[in-house]
Amino acid sequence: MRNRMIRSLSLAAGTLLLSTAAFAQVRASITVAPPELPIYEQPMCPGDGYIWTPGYWAWDNEYYWVPGTWVMAPEAGYLWTPGYWGWGGDGFFFNDGYWGMSVGFYGGIDYGFGYFGHGYEGGRWENGHFFYNTAVNRVDANTIHNVYNTRAEGTANRVSYNGGNGGINARATSQEEAEAHGKHIGPVSAQTQHAYAARNNPQQRYSANHGAPPTSATARASLASHPKELPPVERPAVAKTGNAKQDQKNQKEQNKVIAKQNQDRQKLQQKQDKEHQQLTKQKAAPERTQQLEQQHGQQTQQMQQRHTQQMQQMQQRQASPTGGGGARGGGRR
Repeated sequence: MRNRMIRSLSLAAGTLLLSTAAFAQVRASITVAPPELPIYEQPMCPGDGYIWTPGYWAWDNEYYWVPGTWVMAPEAGYLWTPGYWGWGGDGFFFNDGYWGMSVGFYGGIDYGFGYFGHGYEGGRWENGHFFYNTAVNRVDANTIHNVYNTRAEGTANRVSYNGGNGGINARATSQEEAEAHGKHIGPVSAQTQHAYAARNNPQQRYSANHGAPPTSATARASLASHPKELPPVERPAVAKTGNAKQDQKNQKEQNKVIAKQNQDRQKLQQKQDKEHQQLTKQKAAPERTQQLEQQHGQQTQQMQQRHTQQMQQMQQRQASPTGGGGARGGGRR
């Protein structure tokens, strides 16, 4: 088994089907290059159907490391295209990762574990089941039997960005360009929560770890146990219908949905805080506290799933010429 160390976002919610425009280059005025990819060992795959999503450096006034993790694929047949940093002539920008039927361009970055710069050699889908390449992934073949072993190696290059001074000199292939124009599914809720947890962990920031984050990878994505630990409610761009009144109506509808979701979060957080206070007064046993925490985690994830589905349904309705009431030909096709 090839246990390669490389250097240097359970499906908890519904997903949004978006065109490639939704995953356009995220531009930031960053002139400092992302750090090198850290060395880390891949955790054992937690179960059948999980796909490895490599760690990456994200930005929030400074770079911080989002650990690599195993994530349940949103649907059978979907593969993960990692995000990557690129040089745009006057600054670095980040291209978000996405789920699709094939792996697109991710900057030629060698993230390891099957993501060696182009494509994915860590596994493949066959008849609705994911088969793992044990040459590049840590999988317990005693419990997961859909495995194979095909040797594959990367460049062991630690560079974490494409283009610019010292960056990877790679361009998308024609197949990768075709994938970029297809429809994708964005990061699932587990991934956004995982990235948010890393952002809020001071030790994951480069200023604290100097390129050697204490948590480089996890077996599963870090999920929020309480509403206050969730990322802010997403505010996606409202699709333009070509009808100003309809666009205004759609924006008001989105604002109403977001306000209601924030209210739901506050109510659940207050309820959970009250239950914590009651246990403290009762001096409850650690087992009871742990049981309550698990219950709170389930409540939080169920609410997040419901909210994601609400937003998905609203976007689909507004994007429809008939459902959203937009002018013919005015919406995205």
